[in-house]
Amino acid sequence: MTITVFLGSLLAAMALGIPIAHSLIISGIFLLFQLNMFDTQILAATLVDGADNFPLMAIAFFILAGELMNAGGVSKRIIAFAMALVGHVRGGLGYVAILASLIFAGLSGSAVADTAALSAILIPIMVEAGYDRGMSAALIASAAIIPPIMPLSVPMIIFGVTGNVSIPKLFMSGIVPGLLLCIFLAVTWAWLARKKQFILQPKQPLSVVLKTARDAIWAFILPGIIIVGLRGGVFTPTEAASIAVFYALFIGLFVYRELKFSNICDVLVAAAKITSIVMFLCAAAMISSWLIAVANIPAWIAEMLAPVMNDKIILMFFINLLVLLVGTAMDATPTILILTPVLMPIIEKAGINPIYFGFMFVFNNMIGVLTPPVGTVLNVAAGVGKVSMEEIINKIMPYLWIEIVLLLLLTLFPDLVLVPMSWFIPK
Repeated sequence: MTITVFLGSLLAAMALGIPIAHSLIISGIFLLFQLNMFDTQILAATLVDGADNFPLMAIAFFILAGELMNAGGVSKRIIAFAMALVGHVRGGLGYVAILASLIFAGLSGSAVADTAALSAILIPIMVEAGYDRGMSAALIASAAIIPPIMPLSVPMIIFGVTGNVSIPKLFMSGIVPGLLLCIFLAVTWAWLARKKQFILQPKQPLSVVLKTARDAIWAFILPGIIIVGLRGGVFTPTEAASIAVFYALFIGLFVYRELKFSNICDVLVAAAKITSIVMFLCAAAMISSWLIAVANIPAWIAEMLAPVMNDKIILMFFINLLVLLVGTAMDATPTILILTPVLMPIIEKAGINPIYFGFMFVFNNMIGVLTPPVGTVLNVAAGVGKVSMEEIINKIMPYLWIEIVLLLLLTLFPDLVLVPMSWFIPK
């Protein structure tokens, strides 16, 4: 009955068009009444505790760093370097999108922000070169989930805070799988583009490649500083995020000189708006998370999964299927906030590595942002790329399937995540 009340009130509120954060609060109120615990002081105190979490400050700083870098001209320099490097091969602009997304992984960790930036710059160029608009938007959207599964991932920070899992270790777990995803996407693009007649970009001489690399070098330095610092224990993720902000501010103002002091206020406001949405979701989800634990819902679900608890692969298969289904109807952040407290006790009882599960859970949720009808990245790519939702859904299916295949491979062979992860995590 408790689960019915929780899910019923949450889904009913969402069906009425109530924002997800408010829907979470409403479902929490219904759950409090169901448990005979309703008290406005409990509601208010839990709401405040949800946002009063020091590691969550990293989200605000990383979002701000991403906004500063976009305003400071970093994005276009990354794309210029990628185009000089691989833009001349057949379908080269597609590889540019994948390579640029990989580089963006060390800068913002946000799929939506990277989709908007890459779509605005690349899609007009791709269309002019004879690329299908829907095909281009679908590729950029598919590649945009690379940053959130690699270091500086905002979803990993949310999972780490909610599940009490090491955020630096989560960051390191995504490096090799993220590179595998790049390869899978590149192979898929090569297969889809093999018979297309594109206008080839002129091959750039080595001097131009080196010049664009020199211009973009500041974008490459930051991820290295943060990864080395986190691995060596020099600073925490929150401290790393604050370093990223000052770094982005410095290169925008004094190196590239495209960020003006008069624009900083606008950048701060844009970052604050995005941060406020995420923080309000975290605060609202804390009510549900706390009540889920009080109602002992994880134990009830563990009993349902008891027949497969001894087989980690089958258990992960069922959990992946559950998250994929939820991801078609709910955005990644609320899914992480709601399901993490439910699934973590089950994962711990089954003896599954929590870092491995955290990566898989985040990757699964990122696939969800590409699925209709709620998929935020899908909607952003369609909107910025001026493509109908029906067209982009048709074009994105090959990439969606290949990402699900990679998810299945990582489920069947956990060492593809665990072994490379051990290389980056200090003993």
